[in-house]
Amino acid sequence: MHTRTAILFLLSIALATEVQAGTMAWSLVGNIGNSPDQSYFGNGPFGAVPYAYNIGTYDVTANQYVEFLNAKDPGGLNQLGLYNNNMSNAAAGGVSFNNLNPAGSMYGVISGRGNHPANYTSWYDSIRFANWMNNGQGNGDTETGAYTLGTLGPGSIPVTPPLTHNAGSQIWLPTQNEWYKAAFYDPGSSSYFLYPTSSNIVPTASGPTAAPNSANYNEQNLHLGIGITDVGAYKGTTSPYGAFDMGGNVFQWNEAMETATHRGIRGGSLLYDQSFMGAPLLTGDTPEVEINDFGFRLASAPGVPEPSTLALAAFGFMALVALGWRRRKR
Repeated sequence: MHTRTAILFLLSIALATEVQAGTMAWSLVGNIGNSPDQSYFGNGPFGAVPYAYNIGTYDVTANQYVEFLNAKDPGGLNQLGLYNNNMSNAAAGGVSFNNLNPAGSMYGVISGRGNHPANYTSWYDSIRFANWMNNGQGNGDTETGAYTLGTLGPGSIPVTPPLTHNAGSQIWLPTQNEWYKAAFYDPGSSSYFLYPTSSNIVPTASGPTAAPNSANYNEQNLHLGIGITDVGAYKGTTSPYGAFDMGGNVFQWNEAMETATHRGIRGGSLLYDQSFMGAPLLTGDTPEVEINDFGFRLASAPGVPEPSTLALAAFGFMALVALGWRRRKR
């Protein structure tokens, strides 16, 4: 095969490979210096953010979480507790495990569920995933980076859990204010919506649809056999900044300390009514809990490229160097 043709062929393989699980879509949240929502105080008011940032356009998916598991637990030892056996649950899970597979491929995606949100994930799983993303994926560390986990106790839980992400982090779990603004703030009117579906009207509980103001919530959906749905399946419904599924499907962890023992969760799920999606409801859970309607999405600094773009750029540079070397050799 001609050298140029061979390199272009390899480059096409790299592109096809890299745009899979490692790709992270972001939605920019601007309107710097917005006022907080004064309507619902609770422990707030919430929503004021004096800087621009990105919110994940989608929840982290089973595809992405499987890549994480195979990279950080190639031997299937699960020393950090990143995998919960319920992830392979036939009814609600999205991740399978087979210790007979070669190292680095013991975890797999259950057929048809790769774009489901990664569920049965704890708060600690979410910040370890954020560290891994922050550190470039692959062999990237899970214990340092956006969060410094330090000394670990039983169950791989930090003796002194981090309260917030480190200064200079590139990718992290959203703060309460960041999640709230991305979900509810209306830049057009400088006010806040009641629901994270860009609406003050109760969303319609339905299966996946292109209709606006719709979401996967209310237990009756589960009784109809709808279950957890793909991220972005409600094509006509986003938050004001273009993020999908900030209401319904699965709850999403955030960085907040709701109590001395509970971390913040937001957005409601397929198991609960509309009140759990609404702006007024402030709730949380113990950070080690892993249940079927708990997932997460990430935040990042503006301008953070998709990991696939970085890898492809590096591969392309090496390919061009190789082509130049061949030419000089001739």
